[in-house]
Amino acid sequence: MSSMDSNESNGKSMKTIDKAVESTLGVTNKTGITNKHPSNNKMKKFIEKINKPLRKVAHASEYCVFAVILIIALKNSRVSGKKIYFIATIICFLYACTDEYHQTFVNGRTGQFTDTLIDTAGGAIGCILVIIINKFFKKRKVLE
Repeated sequence: MSSMDSNESNGKSMKTIDKAVESTLGVTNKTGITNKHPSNNKMKKFIEKINKPLRKVAHASEYCVFAVILIIALKNSRVSGKKIYFIATIICFLYACTDEYHQTFVNGRTGQFTDTLIDTAGGAIGCILVIIINKFFKKRKVLE
């Protein structure tokens, strides 16, 4: 739950994306995959274009990890069966709801139910990944 206003939060993520793009260009230029650098204007437009989708993916990824941690905690709390995944997804949903509600109190930010759904989808993906991993490693039950 961040208390950064929208300008500060947006600026931070754009700065991070800019550094990542610059680093990637450095590597691709060095290895010969690319051989030039786009203009500052093109870079700015590109970063502005991918900022929002990357922020959404980052949130979903955080909730994916959160769900995996919840599954481990629930398993260690002696919760068993398929209800572990249901409980983990519900906790992700409830936490996402509180996060979005919190944002309604932060200057320049709004709580969006669609963001709650994106976060919950990330949690559900985390659950699905654990199920797939456990099926792949049947004998070991890596995360169960």
